[in-house]
Amino acid sequence: MNLNPYRHLPPSELRRLIRRGELSGPTAGLANGFAQANLMIVRRELAYDFLLFCQRNPKPCPLLDVTDPGCTEPLRAAPGADIRTDFPKYRIYRHGSLEQEVSDITAFWEDGMVAFLIGCSFSFEGALLANDVPVRHIEDNHNVPMYRTNIPCQAAGSLNGPMVVSMRPMPADKVVRAVQVTSRFPAVHGAPVHIGDPRQIGIHDIDRPDFGEPSAIGDDEIPVFWACGVTPQAVAMQAKPELVITHAPGHMFITDIRDEHMGVL
Repeated sequence: MNLNPYRHLPPSELRRLIRRGELSGPTAGLANGFAQANLMIVRRELAYDFLLFCQRNPKPCPLLDVTDPGCTEPLRAAPGADIRTDFPKYRIYRHGSLEQEVSDITAFWEDGMVAFLIGCSFSFEGALLANDVPVRHIEDNHNVPMYRTNIPCQAAGSLNGPMVVSMRPMPADKVVRAVQVTSRFPAVHGAPVHIGDPRQIGIHDIDRPDFGEPSAIGDDEIPVFWACGVTPQAVAMQAKPELVITHAPGHMFITDIRDEHMGVL
């Protein structure tokens, strides 16, 4: 689906369209000026371990909101929204394996579940564009490429795994500005974790992302990598809890939190 007609709608209207199934694609480029969020839903008995995992790994897992057990409303990020219906697409993982993708998780929701909303790098893309830094996956209207790396996360209880990164290619003369701009947004991953040769972080085929779709990299461009909120999905695949629910990569939750409220001067 072409998202261009929806780009300037407010978050509440975008969530309404998503809930009704009228908007089902990746959310990059939507609601510029408002934060987007990744999702991790776990049962109550795993919630402390995951909270500790986020605290120990703030670069890939910066927390925007955490619900009370059994509560489906993200009271800080978007009062009145529903975690079960307001993402375009969800993933159901059982024992570390992807079971299915669905557009509504009401049937999978359990009373003791806890939902974590994690900052997303889509949130700083408006600032990049405002500073004349190109964002290839928005230009080409496809999902951002994401990769597992050899960068280990710090373990918490039973949870451990590799960092996942998102990649944006850009001209060499724009890289410094991209670092400056994104450094102002630590709540949505902040500055890049790697610039240049992907093999140095364990990515051996840049044209075959683990999640999302590949972006073309020009001869005069450098790949730039940011920590990614899909990291919990890689952790779920490695730790193999009985059940976790996540967003489908690139299909984010659009919050009511304004980007400037998360930036630092």
